[in-house]
Amino acid sequence: QLQFVESGGGLVQPGGSLRLSCEAPGFSLDYYHIGWFRQAPGKEREGLSCISSSGGTTQYADSVKGRFTISRDNAKNTAYLQMNSLKPEDTAVYYCAGQLVDLYALDDMCVMRGSEYDYWGQGTPVTVSS
Repeated sequence: QLQFVESGGGLVQPGGSLRLSCEAPGFSLDYYHIGWFRQAPGKEREGLSCISSSGGTTQYADSVKGRFTISRDNAKNTAYLQMNSLKPEDTAVYYCAGQLVDLYALDDMCVMRGSEYDYWGQGTPVTVSS
């Protein structure tokens, strides 16, 4: 049973930083594109970033571009979301998700569309407040 697990959320002041981690205990992440999403109270789920299974391609939403960085270390079987210059509007529950790679795909492109992802974590809350 594959399940993704996020960690690293918490309370941080505006302008601060957090690094979120994503793991899938007992499974290899090598064959999954990884996406990061968030959902704030009363708002729809928002795609933030994704990274292809090889790490060769990344995508960012305009709302986080230049502040957030997605990465992965397949040797450690972990994906990350480094969040800098955090703003109160970044307050949300953050989720990582995995999309199983199509071995016959002709590119290494990931997408930030939640419906494309098969496996999700439980979410880790991030609160940005002074």
